[in-house]
Amino acid sequence: ILRPKVPDSGAGRKGAGMVVGDWGRVQPGMARLVSISDGAACRASLCDFGARLVTLWTPDRSGRPADIVLGHDTPADYETAASRYTGATCGRHANRIAGGAFALDGKPVQLDRNERGNHLHGGRGGFDAQLWAIDAADASSVRFSLVSPDGDMGYPGTLRASTSYAFTAPARLEITMTARVSDAPTVVNMVNHAYFNPAGQGTGPIDDQQLQILAGHYLPVDDQLMPTGEPVPVDGTVFDFRRPRALGDLKPPGGFDHNFCLAASDLPQIIVRDPASGRGFTLWTDQPGVQLYTAAHIPDGLPGKEGARLGPRAGFTLETQCWPDSPNRPAFPPSRLDVGQAYLHRMVFDLTPA
Repeated sequence: ILRPKVPDSGAGRKGAGMVVGDWGRVQPGMARLVSISDGAACRASLCDFGARLVTLWTPDRSGRPADIVLGHDTPADYETAASRYTGATCGRHANRIAGGAFALDGKPVQLDRNERGNHLHGGRGGFDAQLWAIDAADASSVRFSLVSPDGDMGYPGTLRASTSYAFTAPARLEITMTARVSDAPTVVNMVNHAYFNPAGQGTGPIDDQQLQILAGHYLPVDDQLMPTGEPVPVDGTVFDFRRPRALGDLKPPGGFDHNFCLAASDLPQIIVRDPASGRGFTLWTDQPGVQLYTAAHIPDGLPGKEGARLGPRAGFTLETQCWPDSPNRPAFPPSRLDVGQAYLHRMVFDLTPA
């Protein structure tokens, strides 16, 4: 089974089912790769460059494994404009903030503007472009941490963030993102930006993949992908995923790049399935929204892992999140974080094949 290579040498340290080793150089320094597993059929590799999910191997209904997330063979591949967010932890405030500006306690805040005059995914030097510390790693889990100083990309306050990936049971992967600010209020909206294709990365467009999102409302957007106003019902639109739908049957102009408004639930709010193999997952989150992006802008022929070639609609994201532009929208769920408060974002995947 092919996967990104980790040196089996003194440069790394190995435990039962876990490897930490140098993977390659990126602009901030040497990136390291960590491999973990559930002790059964599922395993993953993670990189400290962007606290990034690089591979996720899951079985089909016959037990045959495939890597279901898009990615690349070297960490330097993730520094390109086409791939910088792939698999990464994005922040400090992911998704879009109009004009990169908002007011906090009556004081204007100007962030880095990196997309058509707006702020996207934390700016040009966001969390995806940083080397995180590896705080802990064992056979089934890894925890990364990062300090974002006051003024980083324009954000107020010194933020201490962490992202952990853990197999907590067979076929159960949990991603947990936390943050605390020590000296001034700020805004936080961290997301995991993995691109999924449960048929296997590099197998072609996602048209046959079935998706169910238990959301009765979504946010319409303008030509800059900013919310135009309040949530609207999905009834009678291509945004109605309340029953399983094949992604190829629903193609709004430009593809999906929209926030779905989730209701709080103890049950999974998102179900993904490849009908041919049975691979997929159910996903539960504690966040109020999820951004579905069907990757219309992946360049045709983009190199993937182990010789795979990617292109438009090669995968899709499920970025569980606070809603976009929330610092400027008092009616939206707030992304403000005060001193003494804890930011917590959980994603729980059941990877059992159907």
